[in-house]
Amino acid sequence: MAIKVMIIDDSAVVRETLQQVLSDDPDIEVIGTAADPYIAARKLQTLLPDVITLDIEMPRMDGLTFLRKLMAQHPLPVVICSSKAEDGSGNALKALEYGAVDIIEKPKIGTKQFLLESSTQISDVVKAAASARLSKLRSVSVAPSPRKPRTADPAVAAESAPARRAAPFGTQPKLTADAILSLPKSTHVIETTERIAVIGASTGGTEALRVFLEELPPDAPGIVIVQHMPEKFTAAFAKRLDGLCRISVKEAEHNDTIIRGRALIAPGNKHTLVKRSGARYYVEVREGPLVSRHRPSVDVLFRSAARYAGKNAVAVILTGMGDDGARGMLELKQTGAYTIGQDESTCVVYGMPHEAFKIGAVDVQLPLEKIAAEVLQASGVRSAEK
Repeated sequence: MAIKVMIIDDSAVVRETLQQVLSDDPDIEVIGTAADPYIAARKLQTLLPDVITLDIEMPRMDGLTFLRKLMAQHPLPVVICSSKAEDGSGNALKALEYGAVDIIEKPKIGTKQFLLESSTQISDVVKAAASARLSKLRSVSVAPSPRKPRTADPAVAAESAPARRAAPFGTQPKLTADAILSLPKSTHVIETTERIAVIGASTGGTEALRVFLEELPPDAPGIVIVQHMPEKFTAAFAKRLDGLCRISVKEAEHNDTIIRGRALIAPGNKHTLVKRSGARYYVEVREGPLVSRHRPSVDVLFRSAARYAGKNAVAVILTGMGDDGARGMLELKQTGAYTIGQDESTCVVYGMPHEAFKIGAVDVQLPLEKIAAEVLQASGVRSAEK
């Protein structure tokens, strides 16, 4: 049965583009569109969507207000469709706190390559949202306190008009990590006294990462994280986490050193790799095609860690749809790295951890709240009291 979607956006062009992108996927059916939350509320009296895509900046009622009302009265999986402007990124992250499942970037109209890539990603996010368990998403009512300072509307008039069908945007080939980094010829890696952690997450990962990172002491091992998130949003996400955690958190920049007490978040729309020079671990941020349908890709991060860190690494795969990271985690395990998967009971979407577990890539599956302590123990760091 097709996933039923409602699109809420004040731009008729964006509504039409999203409707075409989603309708090109045989597993998705767009059952309604709305130019603002008031129109959406009327339509929701008769329509029963499985997923809603929601703009934030709209007339009459903004998307955040509508989201809070929806989650209080009739919770549904909501995907935020937002611009990548700096102020928009902050509001999109607030929406995740209010219960939204994920974020997609608004389609860039007339940019063929962007539409080719984003059509696949948008459909994947909507499918993941349909599988999400809303009970696992944190309500804003339990948001933590920071731990450290630091005339008639033409859009409405056009609402009932059917979307014009155009040629399908097509799909991108599903590439492996080979497109960025070849498999190492040898699995032998010189052991050092420093351990690092590499982490991959997707749908539901923003809150899972918050829970994980807040548990870490200031002397935690250096961490590199891939969270599937659009460009520009990762910087705001890293800044938010930096204000909540005892370790520092920043968006990764090319050549950043991986050091104790710091987590680096891979920037959106670029791949991030672990590299090594002598005893120093650092990150390489580079362009490249989608890998496992994502950029950044967990598979790329994990493969690079397998090549340059091997048994000096601890790898974690958290909640998310699809299989990005499964093969890379297996490669890490084969080099002697310790691998951890989030268990089904605490995942918003038990996809990526399940795929890794199915192929034998996971040493241990744990509930989210126990993963930080396991990473610390595997890294030789004693868990500290908060």
